[in-house]
Amino acid sequence: MYTRKQFIKTGIIAGTGLYFSNFGFSNAANTDFISNRPLPADRKFTSDAVEDVIIRMRDVIKDKQLSWLFENCFPNTLDTTVDFEYIDGKPDTYVITGDIDAMWLRDSTAQVWPYLPLITKDKKLQELIKGVIRRQVRCIILDPYANAFYKDLSRESYWNKDLIDMKPGIHERKWEIDSLCYPVRLAYGYWKQTHDESIFDNEWKKAMSLVLKTFREQQRIKDQGPYTFQRTTSWATDGVPLGGYGYPVRPNGLICSVFRPSDDCTIYPYLIPSNYFAVEILGYLSEIFSLPSVNEGKMANESNELKLTVKKALDRYAVLEHPDYGMIIPYEINGFGSFNFMDDANVPSLLSLPYLNCLNSGDQLYLNTRKYVLSANNPFYFRGTAAEGTGSPHTSTGNIWPMSIIMRGLTSNDKTEIKHCITTLLKTHAGTGFMHESFNQDDPAKFSRKWFAWANTLFGEFILQVNVNYPDLLKMKFEN
Repeated sequence: MYTRKQFIKTGIIAGTGLYFSNFGFSNAANTDFISNRPLPADRKFTSDAVEDVIIRMRDVIKDKQLSWLFENCFPNTLDTTVDFEYIDGKPDTYVITGDIDAMWLRDSTAQVWPYLPLITKDKKLQELIKGVIRRQVRCIILDPYANAFYKDLSRESYWNKDLIDMKPGIHERKWEIDSLCYPVRLAYGYWKQTHDESIFDNEWKKAMSLVLKTFREQQRIKDQGPYTFQRTTSWATDGVPLGGYGYPVRPNGLICSVFRPSDDCTIYPYLIPSNYFAVEILGYLSEIFSLPSVNEGKMANESNELKLTVKKALDRYAVLEHPDYGMIIPYEINGFGSFNFMDDANVPSLLSLPYLNCLNSGDQLYLNTRKYVLSANNPFYFRGTAAEGTGSPHTSTGNIWPMSIIMRGLTSNDKTEIKHCITTLLKTHAGTGFMHESFNQDDPAKFSRKWFAWANTLFGEFILQVNVNYPDLLKMKFEN
């Protein structure tokens, strides 16, 4: 087993803020744009529907480099990260993030999400995503406070020295609201595409009852709840103060999140983008529980009541005036009047709220917030000689996340802005043909994580959306 020092040295741990320059991988001189996908025999999973999309987009995308990027990135989750099988006659799909052999509830949903529109055309792909839902249910039942899990539920984590209630099968136990939101989003999206209600079985309902229970506990109405997190570490973003509960909050109906989607600890535990996400998925739960086949009226009412409580608190406490941008949404608050104006590249973010259906992209509150997020007033918006975009404390200052550039494009209604996002992504993949976790604002050849499937698949989703909304952009050649 690796020690922490060995994991950091080999680059296996994400989130250390450690930089690698291409990991020894150099394809910068590849002007022929030869596919970087694994050979067909080496791919983890092949979907006929996905392959059909790739073939179709070859004719649609006129820029050779952009077409190459799409072909490398869009199938990357299926090519490299999924482990699909049947267990007791039911589909089971374990999804790693890429260079870390663990399954995050967040990442696994986001990685397969862009394939949902294709599942009615490909039964095998539908079964794979159904398997992701079933695996996520097993993970939530094991521990609703954990964020990442192993395929082997008897495996011990190298984080087993954390001062928390670790169990076998858990990779990391960081409480993040979005970790429980994403599986609901996937199940709801799957149901809407297929009308298959068989996924809402007793195990799924058991997991969802834990989602509701955990959300209520983390409202901290009566006490601080059962969750704490402490780690012996020199990484500031892994340390949770005051006995592992984080800084105090005044109960107001919002849900506490000890960690952000970046896996960094919050400053103020009321993490606002994640509370918006919770409101959205609580609505999904209420709708699903109301189905005659599910028949859980009590949980439907409970979901709706919790949704209304959190929404009311957001409307009252999560709209603040900024001296330059008017009324905007803060990233974090504590209920005592303290707030944190910033945004992080990881989703949910303030920038991503329309993408997650939490706000309309034309909402004035969102537009004000967006202007703030994409400005130098956001302490994690970086502008260098190579690019500009949002980063994260997760990778220190001066490092831009391609995910934030992609999300900017996905949430934009401005054709010029979308073109700018595509151009930036073409210039900053360092010749590798893939999206990375982050890259240096002045030198894209300095990047972290060459194998980060979420960003790759999200890029594919972005290009497909551009093809629907602004197809003429894909008919042009970009300056490389």
